[in-house]
Amino acid sequence: MSGLLVAGTTSDAGKSVVTTGLCRAFARRGVSVAPFKAQNMSNNSMVCFDRDGSPAEIGRAQWVQALAARVTPEPAMNPVLLKPGSDHRSHVVVMGQPAGEVSAGDFATGRRHLARAAHAAYDDLAARFDVVVAEGAGSPAEINLRASDYVNMGLARHADLPVVVVGDIDRGGLFAAMFGTLALLQPADQALVAGFVVNKFRGDLGLLRPGLVRLEALTGRPVHGVLPWHPDLWLDSEDALDLEGRRTRTAARVRVAVVRLPRISNFTDVDALGLEPDLDVVFVSDPRDLADAHLVVLPGTRATLADLAWLRTRGLDAAITAHAAAGRPVLGICGGFQMLGREIRDPDGVEGAVGAYAEGLGLLPVATAFAAEKALRLPSGAALGAPAEGYEIHHGRITRDDGAEEFLGGARTAQVFGTMWHGSLEGDAFRAAFLAEVAGLAPSGVSFPAARERRMELLADLVEAHLDVDALLALARDGAPDSLPILAVPALARPALAREGQR
Repeated sequence: MSGLLVAGTTSDAGKSVVTTGLCRAFARRGVSVAPFKAQNMSNNSMVCFDRDGSPAEIGRAQWVQALAARVTPEPAMNPVLLKPGSDHRSHVVVMGQPAGEVSAGDFATGRRHLARAAHAAYDDLAARFDVVVAEGAGSPAEINLRASDYVNMGLARHADLPVVVVGDIDRGGLFAAMFGTLALLQPADQALVAGFVVNKFRGDLGLLRPGLVRLEALTGRPVHGVLPWHPDLWLDSEDALDLEGRRTRTAARVRVAVVRLPRISNFTDVDALGLEPDLDVVFVSDPRDLADAHLVVLPGTRATLADLAWLRTRGLDAAITAHAAAGRPVLGICGGFQMLGREIRDPDGVEGAVGAYAEGLGLLPVATAFAAEKALRLPSGAALGAPAEGYEIHHGRITRDDGAEEFLGGARTAQVFGTMWHGSLEGDAFRAAFLAEVAGLAPSGVSFPAARERRMELLADLVEAHLDVDALLALARDGAPDSLPILAVPALARPALAREGQR
């Protein structure tokens, strides 16, 4: 089996970027490559098909990485997906299908079945592809979680995977983070860490080089390259960490305010709007930020009832209602659409308390009732005179009032639109028709699929130019060298080592 684990010093260090770039770079060389993430914690997900043709749900990042690898996305590429519904509990998806919930307390002892599913999925991919590029989660040096880890060093130990550690130099403290990540690992884990990659570098590489040389001397491991920061490099997001960094255009004609719900999901739905030259897309959580918006978007959420209550505590409900009353457009997507209806019921306690009920904002003639079975679909159709398609991931069942106008699996009243279809705005023809309807804009000619492909090619170009791709491919095929030195284990790690030896 040939594979490589891309780990990181922290969350959002650049693991997804490096994994995506390597998938495309390896594919360019004619290598059959598959992306993999044993466990993803994200409310940004996508619908794909299992090998038997049944619909399945995986993390958005792995779906994009499959496109980069030029292969068909499948649930084995992200066998465990955790979708946080609160600070302490997450909905679990295993091999694309709902599988109950997991609590924060379960992380230490209650995830062995998830580990088995993840490792089996990896083994399956490794048997079918030349190389599997696996992405870790968070940091491999979370020593409090090592005993139950199956995503980072647990996966590496399972498949004897060489590991490269990515660090974001834009955060500061890069060298300490890289050295400390390695030093905190158990000796058997250290033996698999075969190098480093620096991400988001700006400036004179000559000033950085002495630190790289020193890091290599201290660890006995090479730095496989330094990826530069690039203003045009952004990919479909895995989580909400980068919302603050999303680009805006202050000189744009039309301002779009996307409500940043606490449990926001699939906010990639508005990525295509962010490419439109006449739109300024901003994420907001204050009612005052809606005052000068032309279009308000209520995105998806993992917890519709809780986030609807949050809207009301912030006064955003009144601001949205006033916006619509003034004849200005509102778009609700999935959970956001459900909030715009008359009422929401949860008879079986899908989101929390059994029998929970809330009045909606009353802007659309629909009612929502949650059902235990999750709907996973890839619908297509037409609206506003244009073809449209998208994907559905939801427990809500929508009932439209008699005579209500249908709109992409949802409803429309005047300038208030609600749809159950995620991703519909990624279709160039439908997006052009929608912006003409709500803002009177002429088609811009921007193609979102083409822009995504250009970003992948740009990323691969940067990887080819700044990383030692041949060395990384050889590492994936040959494994970690046998001669890697083991750093002295700090006292902090000794109890964990003792427990490891007792098992």
